[in-house]
Amino acid sequence: MARDLQAAQDFYGAVLGWTFRAASLGQGFTVAELGGVPVAGIGAVAGDFAVPVAWTAYFAVDDADAAVARIRECGGTVGIGPVAFPPGGRAALATDLEGAAFGVWEGRVLSQWRVGDDQAPAWLELHTRNAFDAALFYGRVLEWDGGNPDGCEVSYEQDQVVLRHGGQAVARLNSGPVESGSPRPQLRPRWGVHFKVADLDGARRAVLEHGGTVIADALPAGSGELLTIRDPDGGLFTLDRAAAAAPVISRLDVASGHI
Repeated sequence: MARDLQAAQDFYGAVLGWTFRAASLGQGFTVAELGGVPVAGIGAVAGDFAVPVAWTAYFAVDDADAAVARIRECGGTVGIGPVAFPPGGRAALATDLEGAAFGVWEGRVLSQWRVGDDQAPAWLELHTRNAFDAALFYGRVLEWDGGNPDGCEVSYEQDQVVLRHGGQAVARLNSGPVESGSPRPQLRPRWGVHFKVADLDGARRAVLEHGGTVIADALPAGSGELLTIRDPDGGLFTLDRAAAAAPVISRLDVASGHI
């Protein structure tokens, strides 16, 4: 969610080499692509919805109204929506038990869109106080535990909760020392959006040359493989040199709450 669509395109095009095409949601929206593969969506709606500029993880659901009801039943907070977007999509913004923001989307999803740890251009990571509790919340809200053959599997791997789709790790939930009331958004519970780059040093230079900032105290800490970035409008994201997914150690049963 951006304020100025053209400014966002200029920054992310320079830093990540993205190209952009019009989205079906209207003039204020665009789809970012890398090598012809959809990577992300940018909407100039931060001002309209009175929300900060931010990258937000959206999860596809069959019924946005039912998903919103489950969010409330499980103790989350719904801030916006469901809101209708032509030509038939509906979306809502919410926060989980720790205050991490996320969205739900009911509608068409581009078939080429790929998110994951392997060759996909982007992946997701939740920084939260207790990954196990978060997995129970999201498992119920998003029906990860519903036995849907087209849905996701949840496993426990090297002290992380890992969400897989079709065998591919698409998101990780990490426990850590987050601060819900911190004035620095990088230290609050949040869904971190990672974008992969072949040249991390070159991307860092482009960030600084185009008005962005490298965040030194963000979670996860800079390790030589990750850089957490604030774009010129304050939107946080992570540049990732990419690493292979960890092997499965044991399976997490989200429905019963047992490992």
